Parts: sequence; structure tokens; C-alpha cells
Amino acid sequence: MLVLFETAAGYAIFKVLDETKLQQVDSLYKEFETPEKANKILKLKHFEKFQDTTEALAAATALVEGKLGKSLKKVLKKVVAKEAHEQLAISDAKLGGVIKEKLDLSCVHSPAVAELMRCIRGQMEGLISGLPPRDFSAMSLGLAHSLSRYKLKFSPDKVDTMIVQAISLLDDLDKELNNYIMRCREWYGWHFPELGKVITDNLAYCKTVRKVGDRTNVSSTDLSEILPEEIEAEVKLAAEISMGTEVSEQDIGNIRHLCDQVIEISEYRAQLYDYLKNRMTAIAPNLTVMVGELVGARLISHAGSLLNLAKHPASTVQILGAEKALFRALKTRKDTPKYGLIYHASLVGQTTAKNKGKISRMLAAKTALAIRYDALGEDTNAEMGVENRAKLEARLRQLEDKGIRRISGTGKAMAKADKYQHKSEVKIYDPSGDSTIPSTSKKRKFEEVEGETSEQGAVTPVVKSKKSKKEPLTEEQETETAAAETPKKKKKKDKKAEEEPEEPKEEEEVAVSESTEKKKKKKKRR
Repeated sequence: MLVLFETAAGYAIFKVLDETKLQQVDSLYKEFETPEKANKILKLKHFEKFQDTTEALAAATALVEGKLGKSLKKVLKKVVAKEAHEQLAISDAKLGGVIKEKLDLSCVHSPAVAELMRCIRGQMEGLISGLPPRDFSAMSLGLAHSLSRYKLKFSPDKVDTMIVQAISLLDDLDKELNNYIMRCREWYGWHFPELGKVITDNLAYCKTVRKVGDRTNVSSTDLSEILPEEIEAEVKLAAEISMGTEVSEQDIGNIRHLCDQVIEISEYRAQLYDYLKNRMTAIAPNLTVMVGELVGARLISHAGSLLNLAKHPASTVQILGAEKALFRALKTRKDTPKYGLIYHASLVGQTTAKNKGKISRMLAAKTALAIRYDALGEDTNAEMGVENRAKLEARLRQLEDKGIRRISGTGKAMAKADKYQHKSEVKIYDPSGDSTIPSTSKKRKFEEVEGETSEQGAVTPVVKSKKSKKEPLTEEQETETAAAETPKKKKKKDKKAEEEPEEPKEEEEVAVSESTEKKKKKKKRR
């Protein structure tokens, strides 16, 4: 039996001298306790050394992926093919299948072979002659670094530390520029205050101040390279009627020097922005398409690295940068923020205030996917980002159109249906009728009732209708409720009385007259 053993220095092929020892797997390590014992079981037949690190990396990569490399194929044809009847012990079953398919060699992979490989690794220096331990350790370390770099697809262009530093420097430059420009406008404003109102652009203002100097030189200075014709004419007109104070040449010199600083910093900022844009396109193309260079760089800077940002869920990406507001809202039990740094993205900026929360949530979800694709994917194209951005823009148009249709009432807007409310005819109980204090005397009530009955004339028999389920009210209750009810209730009752049919009215009148007759009879008996 032959044994194929891979090292960082090259391929080693051993001949097994005593195959019976391999059957005792549990006690095999005892046979490899010393180099002398190991040499009694195995004998080095051939050792193919790698020429350089590139060849070693290619061979190691092929072994990791389970492929048959060129150097290994050459060794097997040269050594093993001569003894085709011998079995070849290998450590990887997948590689054994490839060798058997291409070279027609019988390969063995078993627990005994795995234990044998472990024992060979322990006594490798004694079994492989002509390989100093120091050189072998250096080869192992170099190959390990090369292989790990290959696995991670390491590239200098993929270093996101440069992005973190560049965006931080860009923010610092913006702050310094604002301070310098504000100081320059205030300083030169004592001499020529009208210039600040005419020229709104900061860079153009500084260039004009540097070129003009004293305001008396404005009329003789050509500013066509810096300003448009209309603004140039306004500046010259303002210089003639300026209310500013006179300053010395030394003051003008210092102001010009400050303007030089502002112009230099502005040029460097533009150069740094181009560098950041190119770096973002190389490292995170999909993230750049989704939210832009500056917002993407700020997200990476806030998370620490692109890989750390890829570990965050979409909900965290959405509010990244608004941590203070989030914890304040949680502490006070108020609404949490809907967006953080992602608020400055162009998609969120062009939406209405009502839809900003929805769009920021959807943008964060797609951005989280784009970040993971950029951080962990092998491709460097921005197709995924372009596709997702198109979907978000379509969704944004849909939301905006929906809002327009709802306001104008045109297009395919749905007809607004009123909420159904059941109007019951049951009267509400009036608690004012529970009062025990009589509002008028009984004698007066009796006289009023007598007058009503005399006007009505003959009394018809009472017929109960199906509609009037209520019992007829007594005379006392009617008068008390009438006294307690407000004028509004009277109006409502009058309207209801007009809507109701005539029959129930007659029945109520008959019921009232009947009750008065009963009272008369009771009084006569008394």
C-alpha cells in the first residue's frame, strides 16, 4: 500500500512496510512514538518539492476544492502508475474519487488511514529527510497566509478603512470651511458690506475678494472669469456707493491670505470627494447606487466597517445615527424615530412628509441586502442595486399617485362609502320624569284635561296597533316630561310627530281621554 501525504513543502509518497499494524487503529500511535519505530512501518518512496509559494498555493487550493492539480497529477503518473496494483491511501475521499476517475488508480480512505495520516504528521521531520525544521515552519506560515488571503478574496481596493478616514476628513473640512468663510465675510464686510449681499456663493466671494482687494479697485478689475455679467455690474455699482469703512493695506493682505486658504481647502475637498466616490464604487457599488456615496460612507463609518454593517438587520440600518433619539423615546415612552443617516438619501428626500417613514423602511430593507451582497459576494457589479432602486422608485411613484388621486378625486380612486349607522325609533328614557315634586296643582291639571276632552267630542273604542308597542303615558307623566324637556327636544318631537302616520295619534288621544274618564268615575264614587 502507498500513502499520499501533502505538506507545505511538497508531496510525499510513502510505502507501507507492515500493513498488519494498520488494522490496530487504537494502538497505532504507539508505533509512531519515535522516528526509529516510524521508519519500521513506513518508508519514503518519493518527495516532490514545490518550486515557489505560487505553486504551493495552487496545489493547496486544488486540494481544498477537491480537484486534481497539475503537480499532483504529474507525481501520481510518475510514481504510483508504475505500481498500479498497489492501493493508494489518501486523506480526502472526494480527491480519491477524482484520482480514480482520471488515472484509474484504486484509492483507500478509512478511519485507519486517517489515524495513519495523524501519526505521519507527528513524525514528519524524521520520515522526510533533507527538510530542515526551520525551513518547513517558514513554508507552512507563508502558505497559510497565502491560502487565507485567497479564501477571503483579499484585495487592496476592498479595504474600507480608507472610506472611514476619508468621510471623517470630509466632514472636518466642511466645518473648517464654514468657519473660515464666515470669518472672511465678517472681516471684509467692514470694508465692503454690500458685496456679501450681491454674491451668495462662498467660493466666488473669496475669489472676488482675493482679486479685487480694496473696493476702489473694483471699477478697474475684470471679474468676468469669476462672476456673470449681471452680478459683475451690480458689484461695480455697489462699490461706488458703498458705506464701508476704510482699511489699511496690511488688513487687505491678511484677508487675501485667508481667501487663499479657503480656495485651497475647497479644491482639496473636491479632490477628496472624487477619491471617496471612486473608492465607494470599488468597495460597495450596490450600496452607492441605493443611498449615494456620502450616505453610504457615513453608514460604513458609523458601523466601523463594511462587514460590521452587513451584520446589522434592516431595522438597525434604518435608524443608524439616531441612537440618542431612539433611547430618549424608549425612556419617555414616546414614538421611536423612523430614520437616521438614511434620511439624507435622495429617495427619502424627494418624498412627501407623509410617506418618508414608509420609504425609509423599504429603502433600509433593500440597502441591507445590498450591503451584504457587497461585503460577502464575489461579484463587483451594481446590477442588484440598480434593480432594487428601480423597484423603490416605482413604489414611490405609486404612493405619490395614490395620495394625489385621493386629494383630487380623479383617476381610479375608490368611491368613499359612508359609515352605516342604524337609526333606532326607540325613545331614550328621560330621568327628569322621576321627580316627585309636582310642577302644577292637581286641580289645574284636572281642569285642563276636562277642556281637552270637551273639544274632542265622542270617544272611539281603543284599537291596539302593531307599530305602537309602548304603553300609553299617564297625564301626570306627560305634563312633567313636557315641563322638563328643552325647546330643542320639543322641536325634535314635533318633527317626529309630523313623520308618524295619523293612526297612532288618534290612539294616543283616545288613551288619554279614557284615563280621564276613569279618574272622574273614581271621584264620583268617593
